[in-house]
Amino acid sequence: MTSNRAIQAIRNRLPSWVAELRDPATLRADTMAGIAVALVLIPQSMAYATLAGLPPIYGLYAGLLPAIVSAIFGSCRLMVSGPAAVMCLMNAAALEPMGLDLQTYIGYTLLIALMAGVFQILLGGFRLGVLVDFVSHPVVTGFVNAAAIIIATSQVPTLFGVQIGETHHYAEKVWAICVHASTEAQFPTLAMTALSFAVLVGVKRWKPKFPAVLAAVVVATLVSWLCGFEGKVVGDIPRGLPSFRLPTFSHEALVRLLGPAITIALLGIMSAVSIAKVMSARARQPFDPNRELIGQGLGNLTASMFQGCVVAGSFARSAVNWSSGARTPFSSVVTGAVVALTLVLLTPLFYHLPMATLSVITINAVTKLIQLQPIRRAWQAQKHCAIVSVVTFLVTLFAAPHLEYGMAVGIALSVGLYLSRSMRPRFAELGLHADGTMRDAAVHGLTICPHVAVCRFDGSLFFANVGHFESRILGILAQRPTLRCLILDARGINYVDASGLEAIENLHEQLQKMGIDFYITRAKQAVLEVFRRTGFADQLGGDHFLARSVTAARLAASRIADPCPETCPLRQETGSATPDGEPHLCDKPDCPANQPRS
Repeated sequence: MTSNRAIQAIRNRLPSWVAELRDPATLRADTMAGIAVALVLIPQSMAYATLAGLPPIYGLYAGLLPAIVSAIFGSCRLMVSGPAAVMCLMNAAALEPMGLDLQTYIGYTLLIALMAGVFQILLGGFRLGVLVDFVSHPVVTGFVNAAAIIIATSQVPTLFGVQIGETHHYAEKVWAICVHASTEAQFPTLAMTALSFAVLVGVKRWKPKFPAVLAAVVVATLVSWLCGFEGKVVGDIPRGLPSFRLPTFSHEALVRLLGPAITIALLGIMSAVSIAKVMSARARQPFDPNRELIGQGLGNLTASMFQGCVVAGSFARSAVNWSSGARTPFSSVVTGAVVALTLVLLTPLFYHLPMATLSVITINAVTKLIQLQPIRRAWQAQKHCAIVSVVTFLVTLFAAPHLEYGMAVGIALSVGLYLSRSMRPRFAELGLHADGTMRDAAVHGLTICPHVAVCRFDGSLFFANVGHFESRILGILAQRPTLRCLILDARGINYVDASGLEAIENLHEQLQKMGIDFYITRAKQAVLEVFRRTGFADQLGGDHFLARSVTAARLAASRIADPCPETCPLRQETGSATPDGEPHLCDKPDCPANQPRS
């Protein structure tokens, strides 16, 4: 009886998808998808490890346990994690300028994975995944485009078989690459580069479903072995599974690596959340961003303890997983098992794999990250979004190897532009249109009543934009000496804080002294609740809160002792539609049709 309870308790703690593996069709689909992903992951992970400045074996280590842990504890069933090009580039950008020996370099890499993992777990645990929203899409677009160009450029020396000296700026590095590639290129390496590119392109064209990356690795390795390739090859790769190893660190290392680790963690989070949203939508499965952060954090924590580089979600490998028919995270377990089998039995086969082929694989992957269409669409949507993207791109490119500067500048610029827009929302004076609606008088060329002003404020009224609100209202009062009524169309105001409330109260007091009536129309329930709680609703009077700006304007015009001239639009016959497209019912303020709605 006790054993049955124990078994039941274990079953209750297992993920819900484990029970689905009882279906032979699900088990078969996940197994085939896991194998397909592994055929892409193995060569890619080795290439990305070299991009991170590590021996290829550390990429395989990152594709084993970290990928499995991320899949099991994440919320997206179909996302595949592992080494990612941008994250590996960030790792190299953070560590290479330090001039470390290999063992210290590896130790610092594991420390970065540990710090990034802890940061991601904390964000997910405290449900702070919303902080990622401060990194806007234009910032990510500009950063990723620049990072892709930097990655591709960094691989060019390997393609030509040349060595370049240490450089401090990206422009210097590009110039050095051009000089060395034009004068010292090695023909055998160039030939191997051309062969690898040809295989990749050819397989993609003639056999789209076949793993082109694997084909390039197999063909290049065989040719290298048969021809006695004289260029740089992968060489000996240790056989066996990674051992448990806690990263060692010092206070100095923590301080130096904190910035890059947080930047890498944020990039990993954005990548994972974006991919998870897409894959969950395709599979029509639920998605929890905070749980995904915890899954990614545990994956990086595992990488730090089992000698792997930083991991993140991969859209390309996740797409392979989806297209291969995967149904549960068990496909990632199968992928890890194939990687483990490779580490135990097959690593000697990679001895003759040319490094140029790994560079070709890297360039082939990152060129897909270069996308100009999102920047063009951002320009068409809102020009300031495109400006943020371009500035982030340029700063990232020219600040290399300090890539985090580009991200920081992009975030600061996007937040600054947002605050600037929030401080000066659109303010419009409305006029009566021929169809009976109140519209922007300046845009539609409408005549304005000399005695009644209807204003619309398109933004929440809070401390940062109170000054703008007051200055625009005072401008109307100064320009209209015959004004007898001011109507505030509050449909664009979603929120009023204490400063905003004080501004409205002061406006009401000032208008009373000037003998000008004050109405508020179309206020939302949340705003009305603020007015009621603070007593301003009673102070203004219930009959001065109306649901229709047209009603308020006509009512105010009818109450003015000095009647409007015959040319006043409020005295003209117009269509019967209201701003909400409803029939005009009544001009009396106590009519139910004119009462504020939630």
